[in-house]
Amino acid sequence: MAIGVFDSGIGGLSVHRALVQRLPAADFIYLADQANAPYGVRPGEEIVDLTRAGCERLFDQGCDLVVLACNTASAIALRRLQQTWLPGYRQQLGRPVNVLGIIVPTIEAATGMPWEHEAERRGDKVEKLDILAVFCTPGTAASRVYEIEIDKRRQDVAVFAEPCPDLARLIESGAPDDELAAVIGRHVAQVTTRIGRAPDRAILGCTHYEIVAGVFRQALKPGTPLIHQPNATADALDAYLAKHPEYRAGEGGSRRFLTTGKPGAQHRLVEAFWGGPLSFERA
Repeated sequence: MAIGVFDSGIGGLSVHRALVQRLPAADFIYLADQANAPYGVRPGEEIVDLTRAGCERLFDQGCDLVVLACNTASAIALRRLQQTWLPGYRQQLGRPVNVLGIIVPTIEAATGMPWEHEAERRGDKVEKLDILAVFCTPGTAASRVYEIEIDKRRQDVAVFAEPCPDLARLIESGAPDDELAAVIGRHVAQVTTRIGRAPDRAILGCTHYEIVAGVFRQALKPGTPLIHQPNATADALDAYLAKHPEYRAGEGGSRRFLTTGKPGAQHRLVEAFWGGPLSFERA
């Protein structure tokens, strides 16, 4: 069996790389829905339908677990799929399967609290706020998942989501460095203006953005900590597999890369991030 990693495009490779490093013996199948990317500007029902179709493809390929390496899919589709689709689909397959997301481990990393924790509501004035900027797609921003879930756990953290409508598309297409730097710089300036000062920390709330994390570091105030979704997701998956031996990760160390878009080699930005040539098969 294998672990599936699903994203609308190549952004999820940032999570995939961290999972491979953490679980080198596991078998992985990566699926990029590049024919329909990006998801962040699509209506919610389309995102649910496309995410379900991607998960079905990976389960059909023999995966027991699928990690949604996409913030938009995790924010908008995951709960729906877990509650209304997976129970019946497990019966249909006759084996245990599950879909996990990346937002829960990211919020745990951002708050330092387990997902089950909810802060006691007190009327005391918070002396000092920790200002957290979340750079994300419009779909993730509209869901307000980071604001809602972080506020449940930490009343001393104020979240400012900055939707970046074109950034995932630019990264997906291999845009030049100066164009990416200009767009990222503009979004950092916009959220800084809304806050009234530089953020204390930042979440790169789209897995595409991890590929250009260095550009974000240059645009943000020097020393601004970044909360890295790939590392948080790898920690969470490792712990999940230890608790759930019914989900088999395989032990052959195989790697497959599938796309609903154009198969073949990826562009230089992806290959530079991955550390070598990378070619996709047709899904």
